[in-house]
Amino acid sequence: MTGVAIVGCGNISHRYLTNLAALPELRVVACADLDVDRARAVAKEYGVPVAGEVSQVIDHPDVEIVVNLTVPAAHASVAMAAVEAGRHVYNEKPLTLDPATARTLLTAAERAGVRVGCAPDTFLGAGLQTVARAIAAGDIGRPLSAITLLQGPGPEGWHPSPEFFFKPGAGPLFDMGPYYLTALAVLFGPVTRVAANGSKAHARRTVGSGPLAGTVFDVEVLTHVSALLEFAGGQRATTVFSFDSPLARGAFLELTGTEATLAAPDPNNFTGPVRLRRTGAPDWSELPVSGTTAGRGIGVLEMARAIAAGRPHRASGELALHVVEVMTAILQSADEARFVPVTSTFVPPEVWEDHPAE
Repeated sequence: MTGVAIVGCGNISHRYLTNLAALPELRVVACADLDVDRARAVAKEYGVPVAGEVSQVIDHPDVEIVVNLTVPAAHASVAMAAVEAGRHVYNEKPLTLDPATARTLLTAAERAGVRVGCAPDTFLGAGLQTVARAIAAGDIGRPLSAITLLQGPGPEGWHPSPEFFFKPGAGPLFDMGPYYLTALAVLFGPVTRVAANGSKAHARRTVGSGPLAGTVFDVEVLTHVSALLEFAGGQRATTVFSFDSPLARGAFLELTGTEATLAAPDPNNFTGPVRLRRTGAPDWSELPVSGTTAGRGIGVLEMARAIAAGRPHRASGELALHVVEVMTAILQSADEARFVPVTSTFVPPEVWEDHPAE
């Protein structure tokens, strides 16, 4: 059984703790947070034996993998502390705020002989794994293009502390983009260049719920981003990520090939319908979906298994670095109005067959 520490006991930690507790190969042995009282409260709620400051938890002898659920601005520093302590680390997305920092982290991990993994792990779920199998089987012919869309009014209406969503490292691109861009990278391979534009509808926003309701805060990032992506395999993708639309529309990911189009499920979820429409067919047909629906944290399990087996893990630091570079290139292109190259690469992960039962 692999010992896991949770660092960062905010909203998303509850989902991780619930899911990790259901995986018998993992054991959450410690929780940490800048607010130690919050860490203790979360540890008590989920029966975690140790709670304390970040450094104490990272150094705990039973901890093998640190699951880093801090705010994006702290991802790099907490991950580096874990690596320097000789611990494997699995970050929430994004891996870091910029590619240079991500490369420094991966180099340090390689030097220390530890692994770096990163969310999103939704591509390991039944929905996107079914899509990957269909593409590999030639069901759409030669893959040509993709379209993604995620838009809505933003999280300030429902999230009790939404300000960090509008700071560097978040916004619709860095917050939601990793789900879509990771899915595209896993299915099509590395991106080679991007072109983009973006805008910001409001300079300030207001917290809409919870104890901070009515609080006004500054918006520091683009809140609408459109991008064109070119892939090493010759495919193209058109993407939209927006917090500026009163109408919530999203979870849209379609992939087109020479023979058919695949409608993929929400890349922020682990399952969902997968539909195929062949050239000349009068309607869509639904494909049988198979794989895990275990939820957030399944990437930690797959990483632990890979470490034990001495093989590469699928939600890898290299994949996450590539997605960070793609997002950074999108922002640069939006600022400079030109195509921006993407130089990093990765080995696309194989379809996951030894997943937990549904």
